[in-house]
Amino acid sequence: MQIEAGPLLKTINYPSDLKKLKKEQLQQVCNELRQFIIDSVSVNGGHFGASLGVVELTVAMHYVFDTPNDQLIWDVGHQAYGHKILTGRRDVFHTNRKYGGISGFPKRSESEYDAFGVGHSSTSISAALGMAIASKLNEESNRQHVAIIGDGAMTAGLPFEALQHAGTCKANVLIILNDNNMSIDPNVGSLKEYLTDITTSKTYNIVRDDIWNLIGKLPFGKFHQKMASKTEAGIKAVVSKTSNLFEGLGLRYFGQIDGHNVLKLVETLKDLQQLNGPKLLHINTIKGKGYDLAEKDQTLWHAPGLFDKTTGKINKVVYDTPQPPKYQDVFGKTIIELAKANPKVMGVTPAMPSGCSLKYMMAEMPDRAFDVGICEQHAVTLSAGLATQGMKVFCNIYSSFMQRAYDQVVHDVAIQKLPVIFCLDRAGLVGDDGATHHGAYDIPYMRCIPNLIIGAPMNEKELRDMMYTSQLDENVLPFVIRYPRGEGVMPQWETVLEKMAIGKGEIVQEGNDIAILSIGHPGNFVVNACKQLSDHSIYPAHYNMRFVKPIDESILHEVGKKYKHVITIEDGTVVGGFGSACLEFFAEHGYTPSVKMLGIPDLIIEHGKPAELHRECGYDMQAVVDAVMQLQQVVTA
Repeated sequence: MQIEAGPLLKTINYPSDLKKLKKEQLQQVCNELRQFIIDSVSVNGGHFGASLGVVELTVAMHYVFDTPNDQLIWDVGHQAYGHKILTGRRDVFHTNRKYGGISGFPKRSESEYDAFGVGHSSTSISAALGMAIASKLNEESNRQHVAIIGDGAMTAGLPFEALQHAGTCKANVLIILNDNNMSIDPNVGSLKEYLTDITTSKTYNIVRDDIWNLIGKLPFGKFHQKMASKTEAGIKAVVSKTSNLFEGLGLRYFGQIDGHNVLKLVETLKDLQQLNGPKLLHINTIKGKGYDLAEKDQTLWHAPGLFDKTTGKINKVVYDTPQPPKYQDVFGKTIIELAKANPKVMGVTPAMPSGCSLKYMMAEMPDRAFDVGICEQHAVTLSAGLATQGMKVFCNIYSSFMQRAYDQVVHDVAIQKLPVIFCLDRAGLVGDDGATHHGAYDIPYMRCIPNLIIGAPMNEKELRDMMYTSQLDENVLPFVIRYPRGEGVMPQWETVLEKMAIGKGEIVQEGNDIAILSIGHPGNFVVNACKQLSDHSIYPAHYNMRFVKPIDESILHEVGKKYKHVITIEDGTVVGGFGSACLEFFAEHGYTPSVKMLGIPDLIIEHGKPAELHRECGYDMQAVVDAVMQLQQVVTA
């Protein structure tokens, strides 16, 4: 649904239009922009609280800076809705995150105002620094580079690597630290406490304001800049009980200021434009600002789905019969069941306790489940350390985020044969979040590592049984369990836990001429396709392989000897994936069936509903039917 913009906002197609307004009109622009986001997300869906929290900052930056020549680099991208609306995409914003529409994140190919594509957190400072260094070499002295990063994203290691470089190379980069004490869930760790300390030091902030008021009355020459900097640094050291981390790394620190005071932001950004070198502006905002319910429950309203903007009632479909649970909730409930029976079971997640449902264990067993912040590398190696002491650690990381901890999987887990259990949530095509979040690559990047077991459950029972099997003392190898975002297929999912034979699949349906080998949830597409094919008296064999590594060689020998035509299906890239593993086996053992691989093609897949993307990529139920029908014509020819 297309949304009507307010009277001022409808006149702003690009930042050049915003600059024509008087400063006194900016608050009205903020009000209209915030209302436009509320109106749009309530009926069209998307991320919510983060963009509401940076409305004033967004307006101020586009009012002060000469975008797109000046480059704004948004971290994560959840907060970039206002930016998109002000940069030529207001009239198409209703297509946000929809199939064929604009992306929910900044995307370079979408707009010249999107200086850097983003979806994962913590990349903004490195990217902005690289741009600033290049501009310096290109003698573009007037070009500004601004990284907008949240305090949640700042908990990762990458920003600190960038900060220590920025402090030594003296490139002209401005880092805006948007401090709202949240990522998706509340922030954790000592950095949160540190930011709270420097934020709440009233003496420090009064002194800082007095210094800069004085500077405003002086000629802005090099002498006064240097004098003010030394004076400010000296007084900061006296009044703050904690030394300033950012200045210790070589950056000029300014803050904390109210991130919802648009005129103060404009004034401050104009001042900072005149200062060369690396600098950090610390602002305080409220996630969900301007929508009362989103301010009160910031986790729920991070991305609430469709809702009634007046009552705040979130739309939920009511079913007459029990529905299958989400795979993430099966994980969250099952790990508690395992932990009650086995005191060695522990849980670790990097900043996704709600998304992966470890929140249930954290609430019930807080000393055995940990949210370590946006620190995937640390999550893996922490789990490895726990495993050396006999702990059975379920390290739950989204498939696309596990890419960030690949070296730790190899170096700290696989080489040492530490039986860490990696639960890769959101494996496969995740839907509206699009290219940056699809879990397309985990099968190839995991199956090439020695000492790993890699399984993919076809349903909730298999997920529970794989989890149970992985934590048994007899399992001495790292265990990877991948499963998709969304619902499973079993309304009655709380089955008795049973040991699963590692590396063994099952035959789901006997058949003739054609064999279908499936891994994971897409096996359900095959089951439904076989029902439809039976109406045409076509009966392909269906094998649910369950494991990519070790792969069930007895099944592959049987298929290689018996069938001339094979179809493989997986919710991952076909390049180096499950289908490739089957082909490698057939080639090694001299079997020569024709093999058609269904899965994610060698392309970057954009956003859309999972069903739309499965169809686009050619591995939904109908794609299986079509593939079998085509092969059946070959068989009967």
